[in-house]
Amino acid sequence: MPAPFSVWNTAPTSAPAQRKGRYVPGSTAHPAKMLPAIAAHAIRTYTNPGDLVLDPMCGIGTTLVEALHLGRRAIGVEYEPQWADLASHNTASAAHEGGMATGTVYCGDARRLTQFLPATLRGTVDLVITSPPYGPSVHGQVRSTRDTGERGVAKKNYRYSHDPANLAHVSTDQLLEAFTEILAQCRLLLRPGGTVVVTTRPWRTRGELVDLPSAVLAAGRAAGLVPAERCVALLAGIRDGGLVARPSFFQMKNVRDARRQGIPLALVQHEDALVFNRSADAMALMDDASGSA
Repeated sequence: MPAPFSVWNTAPTSAPAQRKGRYVPGSTAHPAKMLPAIAAHAIRTYTNPGDLVLDPMCGIGTTLVEALHLGRRAIGVEYEPQWADLASHNTASAAHEGGMATGTVYCGDARRLTQFLPATLRGTVDLVITSPPYGPSVHGQVRSTRDTGERGVAKKNYRYSHDPANLAHVSTDQLLEAFTEILAQCRLLLRPGGTVVVTTRPWRTRGELVDLPSAVLAAGRAAGLVPAERCVALLAGIRDGGLVARPSFFQMKNVRDARRQGIPLALVQHEDALVFNRSADAMALMDDASGSA
């Protein structure tokens, strides 16, 4: 297993270059795809070949694809049927290329994992990798409006769905409450000593900073997990000792607009990779307490 580092060099190439040839058509339409190298780094660091990786909010299946290419088994859960279908296609393609590795995608609410996943999975997962959904302010793609006779650009692919129950559309407080439930469900599926990696970053809504990483740390503790590491997963490349930023169009626009208003906003160059463990002793006590209640 590679030696651990607190800074992960996870953007040596751009996101499209990392996905090229590994994902089925239509995958780019998802508004919040995890950078493949982030998932791959976590899998290499915290698992061994043959281990089981779970993503309870898997989107198009990035974590599953990377797990299968690295010889791990993978299970994904996705709330939206259209993304679950894409994740299944991506997983099937990666499993074919990965040989003996197997992957399965379920469509369902991650707050109810233990209700629809096979009971035999309980206590067998080696690594959970996931990321909470963000709102439309930090995701999306742009296209030119010249073909409509107008000047400028239009935003597209910035919505997970039109389902108001999707966690991407709820308030921050509701999101954190739901994410705590999801992590608690993941804890029940983890083996003793298993690992959870959550990638997240702050964002601004109506000009106010939302410190999501700190809130996720609190959610993990509330779910019965033990914080172990707080790492930096780079979204920028490294060249000649400096960072090569790879921001989206809207990140650049938001920074420029803020600076014109006198707000010293900077480009996002990394995500926080929050690492938790399931402590065998602590979890046994909690399980005993819940069983006797």
